[in-house]
Amino acid sequence: MTILDAAPRPGTRWPDRLAPLAAGWLGLWGVLALLATITGAGYPFGANDPHGDTNLLRLVPVRFGPALFAALLLAAAVAALAMSRPTGRPSRALRVVLAGYGWAVAAFLALVVPDARVLVILGYAPMLIIGAPFGWPPVDYSDVFTWTLFARFAAVIGGLLLAGAVLVWRRRTGEACVACGRGDAERDWTTPTAAARWGRWAVGIAAAVPLVYASTRFAWVAGVPLGIPQDTFEEMRETGLVWAGAGLGAFATVGAVLTLGLVQRWGERFPRWIVGLAGRRVPVKLAVIPAAVVSVAVTAATLGLMSNPQFWRMNEGFSLASAPALLWPAWGVALGAATYAYHLRRRGACRRCGRG
Repeated sequence: MTILDAAPRPGTRWPDRLAPLAAGWLGLWGVLALLATITGAGYPFGANDPHGDTNLLRLVPVRFGPALFAALLLAAAVAALAMSRPTGRPSRALRVVLAGYGWAVAAFLALVVPDARVLVILGYAPMLIIGAPFGWPPVDYSDVFTWTLFARFAAVIGGLLLAGAVLVWRRRTGEACVACGRGDAERDWTTPTAAARWGRWAVGIAAAVPLVYASTRFAWVAGVPLGIPQDTFEEMRETGLVWAGAGLGAFATVGAVLTLGLVQRWGERFPRWIVGLAGRRVPVKLAVIPAAVVSVAVTAATLGLMSNPQFWRMNEGFSLASAPALLWPAWGVALGAATYAYHLRRRGACRRCGRG
């Protein structure tokens, strides 16, 4: 009996569900895009997005956007269906074409469609949720949670589902375990010992970058106009924007501390002060899923920010306010690597194939 023939055990069936889920999700949004193409209404990107100057979709004319999305999403849904039940070993050409298209669309949905607003919302979410009953921060929530923002999050979900479907399909057609990816010969750099070694470097970078960013925002709260003109600083204090910056700084700081947990003992077992969970093993997915989502969000924000000409005009003269954003490319990549290293160290024996 080979890996491909092994019956899935309870708790290991999720790889088999990714392709159908991806097909359904992408098909649904593909139909909505098709309706937007026919009716000429409902397309949330490009010129229809009042805050789309930090998004690459501003380069796509509105008259072409809905049709482009309809074609990409419906074709990706068909590809996901084709990957859900492979029969035999497909030809090399088919594997390259199908996987290449899947990876390309997944990257487009998860990294290009979103922008910095997805990361900002993730950072502001605790503040918005806790402060909502008290009317703080004083914002109109209908202006924050818009159709455009919802569509961006939907794109991220679709991209991640499709990426997972492609990964599982590549494993299955490559005669590796669909759950853990192990084959007959494990690569040296994926062993727990090797992952612990290069994972420390990744964690160090992934924790340092957000701390640099947070330091500039905390300086504003402390009354130091770091990187901004005095008149702008005074206006931010009067409108309360310095506290919004402090909220993002706090989110970045908490994220940096949690990132350190990827190489610390308390990242594997809950600390003693956590009542009811003290000493218990930290579920691997509890650390991996949030860290992976933030890694994707940071990378997407970086692409949008770096493609915005206004950002580079702001940085013609060196500014401590915006300079930390130049480090974001390293942040996204390092956090993704750190998360993967943590997964490799802690995944243990696979319940589906028994390797490990």
